[in-house]
Amino acid sequence: MASRTVDYSNKSVLLIDSSGNLRSTIYYMLRELGVKNLLATTVNDKVLTLIQESSYDIILLGHNSSDSVTGMQLLEEARYRGYIRPTAGWIFMTSDASQEVVLHAIDSRPDDLLTRPFTIDELKSRLDQLVLRKQVLRPVEQSIEVGDLEGAVIACDDIPRQDTNYDYACRLKASLLIQLKRPDEAYEVLEPLFWQTQDKEIGLVMAESLAAMNRLNEAKELLGSLIENFPLLISAYDLLAKVHEKNGDLDDARDILKQATSKSPMGIPRQMELGRVATQTRVLDMAEGAYRKSIQLGRRSCYRSPEPYLRLANIRRLEMLDADSRRQIDLRNDFDVVLNNAEFAFPRDNTLKVRSNLLRAKICEDLGEASQAQQFRSVANEHNQSLEQPLQLDREQLLLSGDKVPMLEPETTQEPAAKGGVRRDHAMSDKVNRLGVKHYLAGKLSQAIRYFGLAIEYDPGNVPALLNLAQLFLEAARDNASKRDERFRMVDRYLRLTDRLPLEPAEKLRQTQLLKYRKQPLDTLPPGSLGSLLR
Repeated sequence: MASRTVDYSNKSVLLIDSSGNLRSTIYYMLRELGVKNLLATTVNDKVLTLIQESSYDIILLGHNSSDSVTGMQLLEEARYRGYIRPTAGWIFMTSDASQEVVLHAIDSRPDDLLTRPFTIDELKSRLDQLVLRKQVLRPVEQSIEVGDLEGAVIACDDIPRQDTNYDYACRLKASLLIQLKRPDEAYEVLEPLFWQTQDKEIGLVMAESLAAMNRLNEAKELLGSLIENFPLLISAYDLLAKVHEKNGDLDDARDILKQATSKSPMGIPRQMELGRVATQTRVLDMAEGAYRKSIQLGRRSCYRSPEPYLRLANIRRLEMLDADSRRQIDLRNDFDVVLNNAEFAFPRDNTLKVRSNLLRAKICEDLGEASQAQQFRSVANEHNQSLEQPLQLDREQLLLSGDKVPMLEPETTQEPAAKGGVRRDHAMSDKVNRLGVKHYLAGKLSQAIRYFGLAIEYDPGNVPALLNLAQLFLEAARDNASKRDERFRMVDRYLRLTDRLPLEPAEKLRQTQLLKYRKQPLDTLPPGSLGSLLR
């Protein structure tokens, strides 16, 4: 693989760094490597919009801990909002190689992490590996990007065993199979590979498949071995805690999460998990520390929310249950202060108004103040009725109280979320598809593909968007010999997906035309557009 030459002249690269000197140095390194389409920018509030609306092949993101908005925050928020496309390569660059920073960055899963300062040779080596891997896996990652997980699994099988990316492709295939609720197949893919390679990432996914099959003791044994051999593999701690919890061993889950947060303390979701499990096992001082840490970290994070305030107020409520009357007065005051702070910090959060009044009702019930409890519950119900999606009040109160309901799943009648947390939205899917058609007519083909892919994210059953993508990839295969086989695979995949869906007459006609074109030799296809795109 190292002997293969990478052409950077056709790569679109975004360089983000707040330091003008570092940005300039890396900019000229990239120019030296042959990058022509290169945008360099400082860290600012417009960067995320730029990432969301553009299709970069490579994003190099610099982190400086002293910045008011850091590269770490941008990376975390880009992952949180679903802006990190599978087909794009992300390299996180930092001068701070401390364990806390590195492990926190790994939580957001960049493709690579580069410690500054580095030489142009080191930069080239990392970029070459990343770009070559992305080229091999592009059909897989394109399918993931549009929500076609079945197609991505099939594309993984196209990676030859002799390719240096074969192990990575197997791990990715197994992860996809787990998402598709087929963990037994995932385990079959990985088991022989893991015992050959002892690769920690492969072992982690294999443990996830064991847990999904309820082979909990085997999962615990494997994860324990991984942690012993790789003590900074924090995701193994996270998964082991879930396995312990699934097995009913909440004390063990709490202890594992405590170890994980001591090694990697900057992740809010992990701190919140520690607080939740510590509350359920009534180690309240540990829970309080986790929630206070979450509030502190949340001041500059996309994970900022009222949740740790509510959980901290509940700690005060639980402490009151065993306190004497004088201590109860102090704890009640602290309880009110925490909720008031939450409402001050999040004045427009109507859900918070519901939940804080439920907690106030609960503490009144604890103290035997039945009429006051009913008043607070009435206020909670009033606010709840004004919500666009009202909460289930009994369930919310159960969760807020810290009772042992770790495996309780939310009940919902809504359609499942699509990739990146976007809920299925047929109207938005149609709107985005129309935007793709406009970009196609304007000659902006890469943007058109991006919009059609986004339309499928909103609604995987959007037939016009699937057919539009099939047409664009067929035209691209006709017009350019580069990556022709890969483009043909994409054409076949999108046409295959439409076979599983009910078609309107115009859609059926378009599908038939495209299937006919697909069977023809390329030199017999007409030039230009192969037909009007479906809106």
